[in-house]
Amino acid sequence: MSSSLRRWVMTEPGAPLRPVDSDLPSPGPGQALVRVAGCGVCHTDLGFYYEGVRTRAPMPLALGHEVAGRIVAVGEGVDAPLNSAVVVPAVLPCGSCPTCLAGDGTMCPTQFMPGNDGHGGFATHMLVPALGLCPVPMPDDAADDAPITADTTLRQLSVLADAASTSYQAVLRSGLQPGGTAIVVGAGGVGIYAVQLAKALGARVVAIDVDDARLASATALGADLVLNSTDDGRALRKAVKAFHAESTIAAGVRVFECSGHPAGQELAFGILGPAGVLMVVGYTTAKVTIRLSRLMALDATARGNWGCLPRHYPELLQMVLDGRIAVAPLVREFPLSQVQEVLEAVKAHAITERPVLVPDLQGDRQP
Repeated sequence: MSSSLRRWVMTEPGAPLRPVDSDLPSPGPGQALVRVAGCGVCHTDLGFYYEGVRTRAPMPLALGHEVAGRIVAVGEGVDAPLNSAVVVPAVLPCGSCPTCLAGDGTMCPTQFMPGNDGHGGFATHMLVPALGLCPVPMPDDAADDAPITADTTLRQLSVLADAASTSYQAVLRSGLQPGGTAIVVGAGGVGIYAVQLAKALGARVVAIDVDDARLASATALGADLVLNSTDDGRALRKAVKAFHAESTIAAGVRVFECSGHPAGQELAFGILGPAGVLMVVGYTTAKVTIRLSRLMALDATARGNWGCLPRHYPELLQMVLDGRIAVAPLVREFPLSQVQEVLEAVKAHAITERPVLVPDLQGDRQP
């Protein structure tokens, strides 16, 4: 095992990320040291880096909260096999406080989010709480790019840590039923999983986006109807209403706002119908204008969704391993050393897939 660690740290918003090398840290009680196999790049990372969203931990800080890797060291009280493969949930609750015991672990006051509460996955290794890590069934000696299923590798499973799992918890919380209608606003890196998950649970799915390429991908992955949100708003809502009229469930459309854009959020709220549920999954710092009384008049519900409880990860992982949820076609790997260029490309919408930063590519790992 390598005896050193390299992190790419943010010293202030917008400043070039800086590589920092150090000795590997020793895990404290309840902690695990994870060797990063892959780390996805999320819009939240862009919020921290470009938009000045404050991290809870001080800078310098390595961002990155979508991580899959291998446990290479553990602290006192941790019973986990060394070199075992894991997905690191983006939100790791303590599991024992009153909030966690009440079932609201994603709001745990002492939760750990990599790249926010401490150093994240833009690195070769990271320290995380061991409680809640999701085991991945693969040989301890298998390479990180070895297929676990026909085409999915440990590196690629990093996106389960947030993009797929956040969508999964939102779908579960919405109460979506087989035969119901799911409307996904924003079919990008997060929304495309909401499309697949809703379809896998037996719903009829509408995907709405401004990008025809994303809509084509949504169609290929199960959407029954795709609509371009640049079309006339009234015609779009009419099309959604006509589609839902064919559902076996009369009321209660489930709307998933995954765009993280003010226009998308306003559209999602406007689509909400009688007894409907709006799940707000996307994030933006911009304000939106809505008529809140629609919730009252429609007896509807709007709810946010922060992360995903660790207990849901094994069932989501199994859906991927069973081939019910596609991951490989939706990601693109880059060397960790290209993190600066990747962030800039994502900001410019120049990368259509979910970027996954890989330390093993082009010698990023230190000897």
